[in-house]
Amino acid sequence: MIVAERKPLSEIRSFIEDFHRILVVGCGTCATVCLAGGEAEVRVVGAALRISFLRDEKDVEILEDCVTRQCEPEFVEPIQQKVKEESVEAVVSLGCGVGVNFLAEKLETIPVFPGVNTKFFGAAVEAGVWIEMCAGCGNCILHLTGGICPIARCSKSILNGPCGGSQDGKCEINPEVDCAWALIVERMKKLGTLDRLAEIIPPRDWSTSHHGGPRKVIHEEVAPVSAEKGEAEP
Repeated sequence: MIVAERKPLSEIRSFIEDFHRILVVGCGTCATVCLAGGEAEVRVVGAALRISFLRDEKDVEILEDCVTRQCEPEFVEPIQQKVKEESVEAVVSLGCGVGVNFLAEKLETIPVFPGVNTKFFGAAVEAGVWIEMCAGCGNCILHLTGGICPIARCSKSILNGPCGGSQDGKCEINPEVDCAWALIVERMKKLGTLDRLAEIIPPRDWSTSHHGGPRKVIHEEVAPVSAEKGEAEP
């Protein structure tokens, strides 16, 4: 899932100093699970902003809402309606960066500010602890590395084995960080596939990564595609 972390309240407030009617919007999916931007966090941020403005004797109204997802039109439409009906001047999104982008695109003339920092694609390894596990490179090689991603989990994203700096299974950048390649070797030992690491693999094709600009996925069975343009038909 996408893992995010709430921005400091002082930074959030700095975005909205010049507005008087503000909507704080949470996301009921990833941001909720990682405890950064669900209904509970919306209430906390909303209350904290009210107190902060009240202390400075500023007349600011903070509205609150939370939708199932901020990255799909059907869930964002109620927010669009609320912004219009409630004369909202600015929005603080506690969704991930995708949510901020999508809300900003839909609201157009209303500024949308990020209330969280989007960190990575990760998993919960224990209560309250998430670790990065995927870099979204667009060309998954986990079948070659025992299900452990060297791009996301190696500090240098090395693809051909550990560097000379790792010691006792730990990364040279921090003795508390596991060496991804040490993990890969141990995993492949358990799988009985360690011999595969001796195979010569061609240089990686990075054309599927984000370096070529925004990527797009189209399911033709849902959105018919124009063969000439390669885009979904309206």
